[in-house]
Amino acid sequence: MEEELREIERNHTWELATLPHNKRPIGVKWVYKVKVKSTGEIANYEARLVAKGFLQNAGLDYNVVFALVARIETIRLVVASTTFRGWSLHQLDVKSALLNCPLEEEVHVDQPPTFKVTRHEDKVYKLKRALYGLRKALQTWNKRTNHILLQLGFRNCTEKYGIYVRATI
Repeated sequence: MEEELREIERNHTWELATLPHNKRPIGVKWVYKVKVKSTGEIANYEARLVAKGFLQNAGLDYNVVFALVARIETIRLVVASTTFRGWSLHQLDVKSALLNCPLEEEVHVDQPPTFKVTRHEDKVYKLKRALYGLRKALQTWNKRTNHILLQLGFRNCTEKYGIYVRATI
């Protein structure tokens, strides 16, 4: 848990603030992922702080729900096309991708359970960057990623959403 909080602080994901009167904070919770060895014993676990996005209200806390999911047909098409043409294929899996995406809206979250700041227990965190669990986190991240890839000369595939191609000669 301490490692996750260090990563959040290092990325300047939030800042301690007083909750404005017209706002309500979104709760947060710890989610654990247990890693098991092939022998069946627990190797270690990973903790992630997640916003309780299910408590957000449509029209109040967010306007659009967005979930980019890769379909197996799309993955097969991309792998087959790149193999046939002899292209290189790169796939990214970034552990803290959402924590690097600035938010466009003002969002406040409660302080994490068991990690409240002494003498500031009544304060909340104002998010400067997206946090896992927010309804708008994936859409915000995708919008930023799209903008960066287009600036780097990639073209967005018109047939399959989320696929980018860059041809170099």
